[in-house]
Amino acid sequence: MKVYLDDERSTPEGWTRVYWPDEAVALLAAGEVAEISLDHDLGDDKRGTGYDVILWIEEAVALRGFSPPIIFVHSANSSAREKMEAGIAAIRRLATGYKVS
Repeated sequence: MKVYLDDERSTPEGWTRVYWPDEAVALLAAGEVAEISLDHDLGDDKRGTGYDVILWIEEAVALRGFSPPIIFVHSANSSAREKMEAGIAAIRRLATGYKVS
């Protein structure tokens, strides 16, 4: 399954749309996600952001051996995009067993 987390944009063909981080995490936890594309700003920061999904994946990889999906960021928020891309890089290092000294 390909999951698209966004509150405003049109969902690309072939993707399953979710509006909130907890919906994305539920699908990830169920092992159903091969690819995920994340927006950061979802209209209600109290419900979370796309970065919260990155944090969940990172923790799941580090602590539970979770196999991460392919992760994309489609956020227009440039500073949040940088933060999310850094999280993805950390996930890749964890998933491949690369250790930074």
